[in-house]
Amino acid sequence: MSVEKRNVVIIGAGPAGYAAGLYAGRAQLDPLLLTGREIGGQLSLTLDVENYPGYPGADAAGLIETMQKQAENFGTEVRIDYVTAVDFGSHPFRLEAESGAEIEAKSVVIATGSSPRQLGVPGEEMVGRGVSYCATCDGFFFREKRVVVVGGGDAALEEGMFLTRFASEVHVVHRRDQLRANVTLQDRAFKNEKMRFIWDSVVEEILGGDEGVYAVRLKNVKTGETSEFETDGVFIFIGHEPNTQLYEGQIELDDKGYIVTDKLQQTSVKGVFAGGDVQDYIYRQAVTAAGTGAGAAIEAERFLAELENRAYPGLTRD
Repeated sequence: MSVEKRNVVIIGAGPAGYAAGLYAGRAQLDPLLLTGREIGGQLSLTLDVENYPGYPGADAAGLIETMQKQAENFGTEVRIDYVTAVDFGSHPFRLEAESGAEIEAKSVVIATGSSPRQLGVPGEEMVGRGVSYCATCDGFFFREKRVVVVGGGDAALEEGMFLTRFASEVHVVHRRDQLRANVTLQDRAFKNEKMRFIWDSVVEEILGGDEGVYAVRLKNVKTGETSEFETDGVFIFIGHEPNTQLYEGQIELDDKGYIVTDKLQQTSVKGVFAGGDVQDYIYRQAVTAAGTGAGAAIEAERFLAELENRAYPGLTRD
């Protein structure tokens, strides 16, 4: 198989990847977007989206489809394939895909996102039917409902307190008898009348059916006693893992495994850019991911213009 040559290769098919494809396509760079195995990124973990500006629908799958079509309409080739190896040690960069394709790229935009850590218990697959990893995304759908939050760190308390805007009760399940979150967050959570705590317990199973979640099976880690706890939803916040294993030793990662970028979405390797949750562990929103993906594509276009010694008509940095 011959080596395929491209100006821009975008790795990942979430909001960051599609935004990069849109901008690179409009710049007539003939970009190739390799989807990976999860089309839509974090959006694929929810059914409804109501907080993406300009998108009046609520269907997450519809938003993903719209993003893909828009990128394709401007010349992005979206290919269902999975990158298995990269070589950023020399330029042009080299990529290998699961299909056997070998690609030579003048620039690369990484948008492989992050994945929420899972409990690994039965019933967790009911995402969109009561199981969620994003309070900001799905909290609105649990108005006056009773929900469970799993976790004991900053994210669990922050997301749990956000849920109190909508839910009637928020019950935090934690495997220890004290939280790991910072003291200020703990103080705020303990003072919140809607927040309750179930200590020394773990979720062994999420119970539900076609109509959604109705309970969780809990186990007290000290006594071994199990019980069922009725709930309308389960929000799991035990951390995220950036999808960066492919780039270890190739570009700089921080101590959490996220890609280090500057304000221009540039990684430690000139010509390799990153956007979205793969480099942002703070916001993790579709709209912020799309913004950084667009920025990465703009900078890739600028990089190629400098590489080819041609004028770049875009933004100035003065």
